[in-house]
Amino acid sequence: MSAPHIPVLLDEVIAALDPQPGDLVVDATFGAGGYTRAILERGATVHAFDRDPDAIAAGREWPETREQPPRLVLHPRRFSEMVAALAEAGIARVDGVTMDVGVSSMQLDQAERGFAFSAEGPLDMRMSRDGESAADFLNSAREEDIADVLYTYGEERQSRRVARAIVAARPLETTGDLARVVRKALGHRPGAPKDPATRSFQAVRIHVNAELDELEAGLRAAEALLGEGGRLAVVSFHSLEDRIVKRFLREAAGANAGASRHLPAAGQIVPPVFGRLSKAIRPSDAETARNPRARSATLRAAVRTAAPAREAA
Repeated sequence: MSAPHIPVLLDEVIAALDPQPGDLVVDATFGAGGYTRAILERGATVHAFDRDPDAIAAGREWPETREQPPRLVLHPRRFSEMVAALAEAGIARVDGVTMDVGVSSMQLDQAERGFAFSAEGPLDMRMSRDGESAADFLNSAREEDIADVLYTYGEERQSRRVARAIVAARPLETTGDLARVVRKALGHRPGAPKDPATRSFQAVRIHVNAELDELEAGLRAAEALLGEGGRLAVVSFHSLEDRIVKRFLREAAGANAGASRHLPAAGQIVPPVFGRLSKAIRPSDAETARNPRARSATLRAAVRTAAPAREAA
C-alpha cells in the first residue's frame, strides 16, 4: 500500500536510520505512512504513533498489521507517550526513532480539519480531534494571551494588532473568518509571495496542539528508548522546531552542559548520550521542485551512545 503523499527527505531519513531486517523502529509521526513504508521494505518492524484517528484508521488497512507477529503496530497516542506505550507491549529498547514534526500534508489537504487558510473550513486545527479547538481559543481567550501566542509561536511582529482585530471580530467560526481578519489587520497585497495569515495560522495550530512541548517530551522519550547504536532522525519545518532539536542534540552530545535544563549542574562530568550528530540536512533543489512542502524542511540525526539516559528536569 503506497502513501498518498510524498514523504519529505525520505532517502536522507532512511540513510540516517539505516534500518536492518529484524530491527525495531519507532515512527513517531505516522501520518500517511511514507517513512513507515520505506522502513518496512528494509525488513524492520515498525511501531507507529499518531494522535490523529484518521491516520490510525488508514494504517489499520496495511497488510503488515495482520502478519503474525505484526510488523506494523499502530498506537493511537501522542508520541510523547512512546515509553509507556512500548512498555505495555513489553519493549524497553528500540533501534531507531524518526519524527516528522508539525502538521501533515494529509491534514492540510482536508479543509474540514481547519488547518489551512487556502480553503474554507471549520476553525478547528486539532490533530487529535478532541480538546480545545482553534475557535474555542480565539473566541474566549484574552487579547493579551492571543497576542502572546501569535508572537511566541508565529513570530508575528504585529501580534498585538492582529489580536486586537481578532477580538473585535469575534465570534470566528471558519478558517476564512480568521484569514480575512488577519489579512485586513496586516494589509494583504494579492500576489505577494507569502500570505500574511501564514504566521497566525501556524501560531494558533502550535498552541492548540501543544506541539513544542510535545516535541521536547518526544525527544526525551527517544533518548530513553534508543539502545546503544540506535539512530534518531528528526525532520522539522520551521525555526522554532529546529532550534529545539538542535539544542537538545547539542546538550545530549555534551555541548552547552552548563546551560542545559536536563543535565546536572556544571562541574559534574556527564557522558554524552548522543554522538555522530549530523549537520542540518536540507532538501535538494530537485526535491523542492518535485514537492514544494519540502522547501522549509530540516533533518537532524544522531546515534545513541552507551551512556544512561539523562533524568528530565
